Amino acid sequence: MQKHLCRLILVLALLWTGVAPAAGNFTLTDAQGKSHSLADYRGKWVIVNFWATWCPPCLEEIPDLVAIKEARKDVEVIGIAMEFQDAKQVMQFADGMFVNYPIVLGDRKISESIGEVMGLPTTFIYDPQGKLAERHVGKITRKQIELIIGGKKAG
Repeated sequence: MQKHLCRLILVLALLWTGVAPAAGNFTLTDAQGKSHSLADYRGKWVIVNFWATWCPPCLEEIPDLVAIKEARKDVEVIGIAMEFQDAKQVMQFADGMFVNYPIVLGDRKISESIGEVMGLPTTFIYDPQGKLAERHVGKITRKQIELIIGGKKAG
């Protein structure tokens, strides 16, 4: 009984602060048809970044996401493109930005499977055990990501 009461208090506290708990697991299919599940990346930090081609702060953070993916083997990045009209244009845009991580063509259902996306960009960072470590609304930098993951290697 006490355990359930603690959970209820935690959920109410999260709702009160405006932070909804993100899904414990999710499976996404990227634009190439490959499936990506949070559980597949246990032992790694997972960065899920919601972005759009028309969003200047989103475009500013892509080089940092590319760099952290390239530099750290203990980090996986998944980009979720939102609010687009032409999937081909999104993929050409990602290629032009030298994106080295999977791109998912997102929609409301996909965003709801991860957590609340109140604006773009929004980034969810999961620890190596698959628990949500951070939800960040607005532009995020490599330095901020490194601070969140503690500059430590996963595992």
